[in-house]
Amino acid sequence: MEDQRKDHTSSRKPVLKIIIFVLIVICIWQFYRYHKENRDISLQHTALLEKEIKNVGKLIVTEGNYAQVFTFQDSKKFYLDILSARKKALVVVNATAKVSYDLSKIKTEIREDEKTVIITYIPPPELEINPKIEYYDIQQDYFNRFDAGDHNKIRKRIDSALRKEIEKSELMTNSRNRLLAELQKIYILTNSMGWTLQYKDQVIREESDLLRDSFIPAPIAIPHEQ
Repeated sequence: MEDQRKDHTSSRKPVLKIIIFVLIVICIWQFYRYHKENRDISLQHTALLEKEIKNVGKLIVTEGNYAQVFTFQDSKKFYLDILSARKKALVVVNATAKVSYDLSKIKTEIREDEKTVIITYIPPPELEINPKIEYYDIQQDYFNRFDAGDHNKIRKRIDSALRKEIEKSELMTNSRNRLLAELQKIYILTNSMGWTLQYKDQVIREESDLLRDSFIPAPIAIPHEQ
């Protein structure tokens, strides 16, 4: 009787080993398939992000027109400050201004294992001003006439005044809004895929975080045409 039990037990051992082996193979296959599917999804997400970032990488140009009137005057004194020579002019300026973001220069880092997209660099806006200057009501004495130095001085004054005005104007606001609209495309895509978007070390948790001043670099002046 005992011999029969031993024979029966010994005959069950190979079957049990086969079952255990099959279960192990199934577990390994399921584990491999699960990770392969996750890997495929991750690669798809990375490809989508790279495509969207490439689509964002374009030139954004916002233009505006400005007009200002300046009065330029100068005087020189002669003969122990007894005599003076004056010059004066009304300067009318009509200028076109362009604010450009070259987003082809935007730099990003995709960390696939962390499901994170990091924007490491946003190019600053380029502000270009092209003024058309006209002089009216020119008054000048013989010993104090307008020369090239005066024209350069007037142009610098105009550039400075226009730049201050434009940097506080709707032109800069509109160009900034267009930049944010492009960045929102990246945020919406990363958010929909369960990824995280960062700007340098700042995590973007919601769209309103894109409105931070730290996102917008100071504009760079582009020399105007002479």
